[in-house]
Amino acid sequence: NLLARLPMGMFSVSAVVMIAGVRGSYALAGAVTATGLAATAALAPWTARLVDRYGQARIAVPATVLAVLGSLALVVCVHAGAPDWTLFASYAATATTPNTGGMSRARWAHLLRGDPGALHTANSFEQAADELCFMLGPVLAALLCSALFPEAGTLTGAVLLLTGMMLFAAQRSTEPPVRHDARAKSPLRAPGMPPLLAVCLATGAVFGSMEVVTIAFADAQGHRSAAGVVLALQAAGSCVAGLLYGARPRTGPASGRLPWCIAAMTALLTLPLLAAALSGSLLLLAGALLIAGMATAPTMVTTMTLVQQRTPEGRLNEGMTLAVTGLLGGIACGSATGGRLVDGVSPQAGFGVPVTAAAVALLISLAHRIPTRPYRNFPTHPNRNSRPMH
Repeated sequence: NLLARLPMGMFSVSAVVMIAGVRGSYALAGAVTATGLAATAALAPWTARLVDRYGQARIAVPATVLAVLGSLALVVCVHAGAPDWTLFASYAATATTPNTGGMSRARWAHLLRGDPGALHTANSFEQAADELCFMLGPVLAALLCSALFPEAGTLTGAVLLLTGMMLFAAQRSTEPPVRHDARAKSPLRAPGMPPLLAVCLATGAVFGSMEVVTIAFADAQGHRSAAGVVLALQAAGSCVAGLLYGARPRTGPASGRLPWCIAAMTALLTLPLLAAALSGSLLLLAGALLIAGMATAPTMVTTMTLVQQRTPEGRLNEGMTLAVTGLLGGIACGSATGGRLVDGVSPQAGFGVPVTAAAVALLISLAHRIPTRPYRNFPTHPNRNSRPMH
């Protein structure tokens, strides 16, 4: 699964470098990747619903093959000088890529039923793995595209995705059995899910705005090439925090921990704002982002734990994919808002966007502290005298 997940941090950067390098237009490259993001947000929940209904292996493999064919078509169209609309169509076809991280978390939920402490550790590891992939993916993509040829990043990502998914799908002993019930309510209608998805939307705005604003700040300092390293430090801080968070025992229900995690994220995000506004130093900003990133993984781990708990049985992949869709939507909104503030005011002022988005997420979590209903996905612990989990 990690092999299949690594390209998620490669494809966007590879497409931008490839299209801009061959066609000479960053505007076209940005529009193509934005189209792919929108297509993924629209199609991913439907793919996840099919995975829940028919099983991971039966759906994920053909969906991955279609996505890989879309990536290969993009490479051919860019290289052959095909009309611009073919680039949009090709990249939109990659939206069938399954939610690899969600499928891995679904397997942990199946294997660790009745052991919430072990599941907490597994979810923390998964979040650390996500951060690692999004830290290494862009670096690997940029290295391949610059050292070899512009199409190298996209081609390598396609090979890794297909190989990893085939190996992952072959592990049938850990695949959760299909428990789809057509009468089960949609995750969108499950108690506590809508506000949780709203938290995901606001959290995604934190990620999207921080990326754009950091690149703009580094560019204004004359060090645009260092922006990737600075952002990687934020992901590194989150990766370390995810491992530490998974190693410590759980304290209280996840619904009670989430506001505290978001509050810590909101507070730590003021550090990059202060570093940029008061010092204007890229080095201090890098240190601030390293520290601020340490609140990201605990927030995401707790959020995904609540998604698992609040999703009806047989709809787990769909529920987690809806959370990812919320994150993607927030990333798009945050990127647009951060870019507009950077152009209209200054890069320093742009660091106020992630702080504001985190504060909104905090308000939502405080206003909707709904106790988790113990769906059958998470039965009561056998050593707790049948007390319901929260």
